Amino acid sequence: MHQPPGFRDPSVPDHVCLLKRSLYGLKQAPRAWYHRFAQFITRYGFSHSRSDSSLFIYRQGAHTAYLLLYVDDIVLTASSLSLLRQVIAILRSEFAMTDLGSLNYFLGIAVTRDRQGMFLSQQKYAIEILERATMLNCKPARTPADTSAKFDGTGPPVADPTLYRSLAGALQYLTFTRPDISYAVQQVCLYMHDPREPHFTALKRILRYLRGTVDHGLQLYVSPSSDLIAYSDADWAGCPVTRRSTSGYCVFLGQNLISWSSKRQGTISRSSAEAEYRGVANAVAETSWLRNLLRELYYPPLSATLVYCDNVSAVYLSTNPIQHQRTKHIEIDIHFVRDKVAVGQIRVLHVPSSSQYADIFTKGLPSSLFLDFRSSLNVRSRSPVPTAGGC
Repeated sequence: MHQPPGFRDPSVPDHVCLLKRSLYGLKQAPRAWYHRFAQFITRYGFSHSRSDSSLFIYRQGAHTAYLLLYVDDIVLTASSLSLLRQVIAILRSEFAMTDLGSLNYFLGIAVTRDRQGMFLSQQKYAIEILERATMLNCKPARTPADTSAKFDGTGPPVADPTLYRSLAGALQYLTFTRPDISYAVQQVCLYMHDPREPHFTALKRILRYLRGTVDHGLQLYVSPSSDLIAYSDADWAGCPVTRRSTSGYCVFLGQNLISWSSKRQGTISRSSAEAEYRGVANAVAETSWLRNLLRELYYPPLSATLVYCDNVSAVYLSTNPIQHQRTKHIEIDIHFVRDKVAVGQIRVLHVPSSSQYADIFTKGLPSSLFLDFRSSLNVRSRSPVPTAGGC
């Protein structure tokens, strides 16, 4: 702490102002803390990651350490136990910190280790959401979204919009380990400014689905593969009000799901091929960032990233060098994807709809297909049986 500029007292330079609020309540506190921590840790050989500002990387010869910072919570791992202890000792010399041992709980996510890898779960958080909604004893649903539900702004307003917004926001955080509810949560979050009863009914269906799958989480397997595989899909003009499309993608590292998205597109697409190609561009942007991150982690991909799309026209657009009159309005996306394909970083391939896992992020699916795709995303209760996932 220092005396503020313009209010320094030269007679007592070591004195500081008495705070009437906690340090966490100040707007500049996170920036000041991050600057303080980054300055210290970089003096000992750590470097900032260009892909993620909260990630610090140490590399010396064959030794590597990764440090991930979130406010005052730290996840630290190293290539050897001696290096890990050395970094902990360095941090303790400057900061008052507690070593909690192996990672088992971080930001509300429980981490369970077994022979196959790690199981990430937010079961406790899901139960808290159900309790808040007084739906802990509700009847479970098999899927989180109806196959025919398309929402608009009609219907009577909900009695308690604050509760609706609170539950929808809580469900957003739950998607960190539950990609199977991403589409349904994205749909109800579109109407947080003016929720209606049909939207609340859809939100309750998500909660009923969670009630039956409260013990589910994301399984990560030990995999030596550094290959990235992405699936991209779009529901053309799916919004009945704006006629914007919903695009979604999922990215696998080996057989592990590491990134996913369900989002309504910012502009209207004039054809299904255009909507699908915009979705492909989003997936390519994400995989490009992941490739840079993996290189910084000294685990670079050894082959081109495969992006699977179930629209043949979108696949042809990714390699056709001719600029057609009907596609010039999406020229930026066209050139972005083609440049990545030309340098060999990306390959866009066709996949049949029956194997398009990204469908789960763009629309409501029948229960049998939904359960099949959910298993392919490695979302399940703790089970010793591995699946092929994205391989």
